[in-house]
Amino acid sequence: MNTAVLRTEARLLAREPGSLFWILAFPPLLLVILGAVPAFREPQDALGGLRVVDTYVPVTVLVGLIVAGVQAMPAGLTGYREHGILRRMATTPVRPSALLSAQMLVHAVAAVLSALLTLTAGRVLCDVHLPRQPFGYLLALLLAVLAALALGSLISAVSRTVKIAGAVGTVVFFPMLFCAGVWLPVPSMPDLMADIVVLTPFGAAAQALGDATAGDWPGWAHLGVMAGWAVLLSGAAARWFRWE
Repeated sequence: MNTAVLRTEARLLAREPGSLFWILAFPPLLLVILGAVPAFREPQDALGGLRVVDTYVPVTVLVGLIVAGVQAMPAGLTGYREHGILRRMATTPVRPSALLSAQMLVHAVAAVLSALLTLTAGRVLCDVHLPRQPFGYLLALLLAVLAALALGSLISAVSRTVKIAGAVGTVVFFPMLFCAGVWLPVPSMPDLMADIVVLTPFGAAAQALGDATAGDWPGWAHLGVMAGWAVLLSGAAARWFRWE
């Protein structure tokens, strides 16, 4: 990977306060707001003794990943293609693929940092336990990041302009938030709905992260769903992506 391109992309993202807010600040802020509701800090029998705020930790972690992959990255990649930057790079020693790799790595780091900030805020401000199965949690988190970036790459591949990428990203964004459990955490969903949602990348991620938080190894089925979606979406993005 070209380190100069990587540094440039990192600096460009650092100059985007809107993207940084929604990726890094909004997820922990949302968790803290939910934790400020007194009823959400009381153990619930229906949740197996967990508090509502506990069930929202994996949800808010996934919000940062979804924003980075579905909203932020496609706008940048599509903008480069729309303005002919990728085409011009093809005539230089720096290949366009270096820019694509740098974009993905920068947004992956931002997504992981968002998760760390959210977990820290939950522990310090909401008395939420840290994951009791850290290795399983890390594996599930990395697979969720890969799925988010693969989805963002596909959006970039099928969008000719930044406006189209924004529209497609918005259409995808809210269903993914629902599957992650923003409006109703996966453990609280009716059985049939939960069975369907966990077949999506972020529904499976929410369940896997929740299992690891409780101290269990994430279900292999949930890990497999995330890995399968990451491979499928990446393959589709590679098939349809155009440099110009």
